[in-house]
Amino acid sequence: MRHTLKRKPFLLVFFIFVFLMYACGGTKREFNKRDVKRAQNLVGVAFTKKQLDTLYPYLERNREGFDSLRAYELDYTVFPAIKFDPLPLNFVPRPQDSFPIWEIPTDVELPANKSQLAFYTIPQLASLIKYGKISSVALTQFFMDRIKKYDGVLQSTITITEKMAMEQAEKMDAELQAGKYRGILHGIPYGVKDLISVKGYKTTWGAEPYKEQEFDMTATVVEKLQDAGGVLIAKLVSGSLARGDVWFGGKTKNPWDIKEGASGSSAGSGSATSAGLVPFALGTETLGSITSPSTRNGITGLRPTYGRVSRYGVMSLSWSMDKIGPMARNAEDCAIVYSIISGKDAMDPTTTDYPFGLDNNKDVTTLKVGYLKKDIEKDTSKSKDNMVKALEVIKKMGVQMDSLELPEDVPYSGFDIILRAEAGAFFDDLVRSSDVDKMVEQDQRSRANSLRQARFIPAVEYLQANRHREVLIEKMHELIKDYDVIISPSFGNRQLVITNLTGHPVISIPTGLDKDKHPTSITLVGNLYDEASILLLAKAFQEQTEFDEMHPEGYMD
Repeated sequence: MRHTLKRKPFLLVFFIFVFLMYACGGTKREFNKRDVKRAQNLVGVAFTKKQLDTLYPYLERNREGFDSLRAYELDYTVFPAIKFDPLPLNFVPRPQDSFPIWEIPTDVELPANKSQLAFYTIPQLASLIKYGKISSVALTQFFMDRIKKYDGVLQSTITITEKMAMEQAEKMDAELQAGKYRGILHGIPYGVKDLISVKGYKTTWGAEPYKEQEFDMTATVVEKLQDAGGVLIAKLVSGSLARGDVWFGGKTKNPWDIKEGASGSSAGSGSATSAGLVPFALGTETLGSITSPSTRNGITGLRPTYGRVSRYGVMSLSWSMDKIGPMARNAEDCAIVYSIISGKDAMDPTTTDYPFGLDNNKDVTTLKVGYLKKDIEKDTSKSKDNMVKALEVIKKMGVQMDSLELPEDVPYSGFDIILRAEAGAFFDDLVRSSDVDKMVEQDQRSRANSLRQARFIPAVEYLQANRHREVLIEKMHELIKDYDVIISPSFGNRQLVITNLTGHPVISIPTGLDKDKHPTSITLVGNLYDEASILLLAKAFQEQTEFDEMHPEGYMD
């Protein structure tokens, strides 16, 4: 028998008639048998009068149980006792013994136009710092000045962590002078999505009710980057409670076209990286929140396998689907950052310690690659032409590709049930206190509305959705187990929902501009815990193209 207890979905306190318990304002209301009878229509059941009379006392006891649980405060860092595990039956991770050694070039010079520094890669910036051509203090000030100059239009930044940044930069310069070099990130600035806690600074979650919120803790991912020598300069916009690109201060803009938003919810990370306000940033994804802003803003975004990167100190939207990943200039930059932030963390019970295993010298033509031919042929978006051209480039690289199709006979609409139930639990106090009414967006598709309706999701349906998820995990594994990479459209098919449910890693890479001069992308999907293969193919593709070197006009002044 398989590890049943471990594979059960989160045990949330959602019962069929939970919506009868409290009004949105948190005021206790009595309910009667007529309420219960009417509630049947909402949840899709039909009991006789005698059956309703029999179960009514149970509902009263349920109500008492809800009340007793609500008397105890839960810290936001508390995970449910039963955790999601993405592993299929009899899954064995691929052997991955190597660890990449990052090459720092020796021939990088400061550009005549200093603004060009904004679009240098991590190895290029590392070279300038390591060989004394620029100090970390000067580089840090350069990027903070760019934020102050351009963010009035882009609205990508919530907080500039200036005091912390300058102290860290000065420390990195002093260590380098003393002969201590921490590695490739030594002295390099970066930003993080404002779902990620940093002691001494606000962590607003992009939402009006939390805009003054501050935690006495620093997230594990930030600590790892700081230990590696990185210099945190900004808390970047998250769409309100990880939804879209609208936050309490406005709407984050796409630097390629400021008439449109940067997409969400890692909107600030996408916009700021694209415009050269930071060399790289961290984003989070539950359904497209790394992939979408990476595509919209023309950068590269890696969404690692579920559990690869610690979420300690990070807002939860869905305990069983949230992932943290790097958003950067190219695949190599993503790989560098990922190698530092990934790994086991005792503070996050979902994390794993599987090795990275990236071999930069591996022949890309040895990868077994599939592509979703029908999905690509059926694509009607403006990105299709660039997607087809990208496949031609990969073929010319000597990579053989097989035509594949994603699983079709498994319902994946359960994504919404799982996400909203878990989000509803995390933000239970927000809804019952009516503070949810303070959020900027209140329309049908808003996060506020989504959290309210979460009170109407029966526990039975949440569990059923996770049972279907289990079947999907097995079917997805059956499809991908004989391949290293599957190439997919970034949007318009089932890939994004399926891989977020199953926990598979993906990387979104730019493929040029469409007819409207907006960036396009393709997505590479990998096996669980095999980020190495998708990064290898992405890096090889980017070495053959210049799409990752493009940047929006107007940010080189």
